[in-house]
Amino acid sequence: MAKIQAIKGFADLFADESRLFTYLEQSARTVFSRYAFTELRTPLMEYTDLFCRSIGTETDVVQKEMYTFADSKGRSMSLRPEATAGVMRAYVENNVGAKESVSKFFTTGPMFRHERPQKGRMRQFHQINCECIGPKEPEADAEMISMLMTFLAHVGISNITLQLNSLGCPNCRPAYRDLLKSWLKSLDTDLLCEDCKRRMETNPLRVLDCKNEQCKKITSDAPLMLEHTCEECSTHFNTVKSCLDAQGISYEINHRLVRGLDYYTRTAFEVVSNNIGAQGSIAGGGRYDGLVESIGGSSVPGIGFACGMERLALLLQAPEAKKLDFYIAVLDENCRQYAFTVAQNLRKGELCGTLGFESRSIKSAMRQADKSEARYAILIGSSELEQNTVMIKNMENGNQEAVSFANAVSYIKEEK
Repeated sequence: MAKIQAIKGFADLFADESRLFTYLEQSARTVFSRYAFTELRTPLMEYTDLFCRSIGTETDVVQKEMYTFADSKGRSMSLRPEATAGVMRAYVENNVGAKESVSKFFTTGPMFRHERPQKGRMRQFHQINCECIGPKEPEADAEMISMLMTFLAHVGISNITLQLNSLGCPNCRPAYRDLLKSWLKSLDTDLLCEDCKRRMETNPLRVLDCKNEQCKKITSDAPLMLEHTCEECSTHFNTVKSCLDAQGISYEINHRLVRGLDYYTRTAFEVVSNNIGAQGSIAGGGRYDGLVESIGGSSVPGIGFACGMERLALLLQAPEAKKLDFYIAVLDENCRQYAFTVAQNLRKGELCGTLGFESRSIKSAMRQADKSEARYAILIGSSELEQNTVMIKNMENGNQEAVSFANAVSYIKEEK
């Protein structure tokens, strides 16, 4: 019978990777709580219409990458390709805005996109997301960016570049969009890739985001959004930069930074690593003042970002695993139940360890104890069972001592 294998692009995460992901999540909770963010867990699956209305029907995510299917009642469902839409749905559905003027949420967990798997990018991938809903002031943008950079520094990621741009607002972006579209049509469009030819009509700003080197060269002289923003957007962006300058946070202006999703307005930002090749983005986000309204809520501004955990993991080493306090070796078949009781008693004493269930010879048992890398080997044979004791061996210096069952926990803790 053929072996059943994991689906392509869906990975198993064993101890080292899981420990690293846990470290990232715990670090996120530590840093984000300082900024008054609270954790929100949203479903992995939503009605497809949520993503069509929030992300945009002309995006690659909706057109090409979502895992979409009909349920038993014929309703279109999708596995979430990103977290922000689900957070906004929860915010609107639970009428959070009526309870508080500013809401700060962070989420962690898997997302799903059907795209070609590559280094740091899987079909089931994991993100850390932050969303701040309510404030329209540019200081909120600067705070989010500052929090992101603080988090990345906290986990030990360096050699990164923060990139900024402004995408304008509904008052100034339509005119720029028309200008860009007209300019693109003046080019020899046959030289553009097929995606860019399509985007010229449906979402011309995305042409600037194309990673094709020939497309980037052809569009190198495209009109710049920052030269066509309204006075209000220009003031907003300048204030964001001023706040970052005051905090000593360096950045670059990237005129090609447009973000891939339709809901972004004004401030857009991305953090790029110089250590993981061409696809170096490890985090990004921006302002989305029209998003809540697009899914049926009131007109509430917001800003957020997402970090790809697989990308972050490429830049980090897993924290060292915590060593076991004990390994219990059973030397006599009749001692297994007593050994089980000893193990449970040690764990109640807040020690961690494992029980070798199978009875073994001393030589074999010590090999297993060495392999476990536990600090202490606890040997239990017939004499220990009769005397209600355990033999505790220090695996570092080789010292061993018979200790009563009642004193085993305190003995190991004192030795620690």
